[in-house]
Amino acid sequence: MSSDVRFTDFKSDKQPTWCPGCGDFGTMNGMMKALAETGNDPDNTFVVAGIGCSGKIGTYMHSYALHGVHGRALPVGQGVKMSRPDIEVMVAGGDGDGYSIGAGHFVHAVRRNVDMSYVVMDNRIYGLTKGQASPTSRSDFETSTTPEGPKQPPVNPLALALASGASFIAQSFASDALRHQEIVQEAIEHDGFGFVNVFSPCVTFNDVDTYDYFRDNLVDLQEDEDHDPTDYEAAKEVILDSDKEYQGVMYQDDESVPYHEQHGVTENMSEIPDGAPEDAMDLVREFY
Repeated sequence: MSSDVRFTDFKSDKQPTWCPGCGDFGTMNGMMKALAETGNDPDNTFVVAGIGCSGKIGTYMHSYALHGVHGRALPVGQGVKMSRPDIEVMVAGGDGDGYSIGAGHFVHAVRRNVDMSYVVMDNRIYGLTKGQASPTSRSDFETSTTPEGPKQPPVNPLALALASGASFIAQSFASDALRHQEIVQEAIEHDGFGFVNVFSPCVTFNDVDTYDYFRDNLVDLQEDEDHDPTDYEAAKEVILDSDKEYQGVMYQDDESVPYHEQHGVTENMSEIPDGAPEDAMDLVREFY
């Protein structure tokens, strides 16, 4: 940990190729600022990304990084954290990557409560594949492949997290730079799995869930509502409220105990001692 790190230290020399105005710019800037504010530096940070526009983020951030396969960023992140509990692990994904093909991994990552953060850039559209309805698209959202809308209710990732036993659930808006940074920072500092769903508008393929829409409709739970995130019933009420777009920390379990502490994993497990464990070859031959 270092107090001399600036967020620009997390910027790589690669220029982002996102569309001009993409919400992912703001999302990434907030992530880098939050990492710097929590005393992390690129040498002790591991960023894992999946597939989609969000998948490029590991290239644009200066840290250890891995660009995983579709929907599998969370298992990689958990493996890194369990083998190296001393480093900061942040997983980045999108609504398609995280809530469709990766939904099963999302549920189990939440319930394991591994001490890491998961930032999802939710633009309610498949952007990289040119504008198909995603799991979080509105039921009447018209696209080239769903001209009359998906005709299915959108996935509520916050409710899915709560039902899976999450210890930290939050939501932010990429354009509200300071609040987004603060919320991601709280997720990093949380002892356990810190989940942040980020409204990250797609300016190219989604003309419904725009910057103006969120600016006009966003309700900040801490600044506007005086919401208590430690109150489970209050958290459930706002998470299930489909009539409003909320920003802020919705739920936080102050007594959360992360997975590695529950199971006594405190040492660097990435270093394997010389030689195979005793009787290991006998075990291999038995099942070979």
